[in-house]
Amino acid sequence: MEYDPVKDRFGDLVAHRYWPTRILFGLLHLFFLRAWYVRRALKQVLAPMRGAVKMLDAGTGFGQFSYWVLRQYPNLQLDAVDIKEDYLLRARTFFDQAGLGARASLSIDDLTDLQTSGPYDLILSVDVMEHILEDVTVFEHFYRVLRPGGSLIINTPSDQGGSDTHEGQEKGFISEHVRDGYGVEEIRQKLDRAGLQVDTIDYAYGKYGSLAWRISIKWPILMLNASFLAVLILPFYYLFVLPLSMILNTLDISSKNETGTGLIVVAHRP
Repeated sequence: MEYDPVKDRFGDLVAHRYWPTRILFGLLHLFFLRAWYVRRALKQVLAPMRGAVKMLDAGTGFGQFSYWVLRQYPNLQLDAVDIKEDYLLRARTFFDQAGLGARASLSIDDLTDLQTSGPYDLILSVDVMEHILEDVTVFEHFYRVLRPGGSLIINTPSDQGGSDTHEGQEKGFISEHVRDGYGVEEIRQKLDRAGLQVDTIDYAYGKYGSLAWRISIKWPILMLNASFLAVLILPFYYLFVLPLSMILNTLDISSKNETGTGLIVVAHRP
């Protein structure tokens, strides 16, 4: 299943238009459980920081998390990087329209050959590492540009069915991934090799969140892959599915998941 083309179609529909983009960002934060976990981690990490904060959004994509932190934290200065120029141009337009452009710098950068120098108080990486083979190299760059004591938040699929991979399958639901997910010890060891110290690793998308993801994300994307005209029936579909998926997401983030298809990792540079 190709996830990026569906995502890009929605991005094209709202490109360079303020209110449609803002609505899309709101929907992404509502529907995707990972956004619930990432926002919680950001709040926990940023809470003790005082004064000016400099943050790197490493692989910003549409820029929805950059937008969220800029709105929530007026003392935060943001650098956002991505390898896709069209994403960055759209994000730049939106940040300017939102009156946040003065605190945001956006640039093309490859995380495997990161050119930015920082130093940063915080780095955020959401659904990026599963796309990159040279992950330890990226972690070494993160170490280099973090201040001593600076934090790193990573959201990525786990090896417990991440990318919706099941036993006996060679390939996950999202075909753009170069790996289906990380084991807890695997990512801990790779971060350690780069000089970073892990603070917490938590499973996301446990039994409740995984079910919510299937009914609210996977099945609609399969419909849209079959025909983008499915967008016409999805509002009626979500009338029934959305309340249930919100309950399931709430149960998931409120639980201590013993396993799950996603990982939320918080680490720091000693």
